[in-house]
Amino acid sequence: MRKVYFFATCLGSAAMQDSVLNAIKLLRHEGVEVIFKKNQTCCSQPSFNSGYFDESRAVAMHNINLFDEDIPIIVPSGSCAGMMGHDYLELFEGSSEFDKVQKFAARVYDLSQYLDEILKVDYQDKGDKIKVAWHSNCHALRVAKSVESSKNLIRKLSNVELIELEHEEECCGFGGTFSIKESDISNAMALAKIEDIKNTGASYLISGDGGCLLNISGTMKRNGVDIKCLHLYDFLIKRLEGVSL
Repeated sequence: MRKVYFFATCLGSAAMQDSVLNAIKLLRHEGVEVIFKKNQTCCSQPSFNSGYFDESRAVAMHNINLFDEDIPIIVPSGSCAGMMGHDYLELFEGSSEFDKVQKFAARVYDLSQYLDEILKVDYQDKGDKIKVAWHSNCHALRVAKSVESSKNLIRKLSNVELIELEHEEECCGFGGTFSIKESDISNAMALAKIEDIKNTGASYLISGDGGCLLNISGTMKRNGVDIKCLHLYDFLIKRLEGVSL
């Protein structure tokens, strides 16, 4: 039996517990044993993006020491997977601990990549025919490079038509602390993203990033846009179990 660690992320633990549980369900569906370390914490991306590098290294090393067994570390977020699998290398470059960090980073997988590339899942879609749009989180797209795997999982669903956004690679305006520091710019970016989504004619927006979903769905609600936003792993479980969206 395959065995993996599961890193839930801050947002997953605080605001999207159902998505975390559904992500774990997808792994268990494939016969994977999931180890959840109860004293896991942040991946350190917020502090890293704000320039607090010493503090970020302390948080990163806590994670590195915590997930110490030589098994994959599965992360249900392209942002956090990108941070742990790639940005940790930049954070510790030139340090005496770099080799240790490098070995850790090599074990980090975005969940969609693990399901698509390693487990090569084959899904039976039990849902009705629908059209969905997909939003690519910036870090997943450019750092973790997990977007294609995420979209491949959707394409495995026989009753789902995936409609590409015209401006898929443009940010939704969330960017973590950016949405707070530059709220007017962030709102304008979110509105532009929503127009792109509306143009697809899809009734549902799927994304693998909780922060983007909160930003986009919140802006939609404030502007009376009737498109349902779903986390990728919630969406997949519903399709596999035949549960209504």
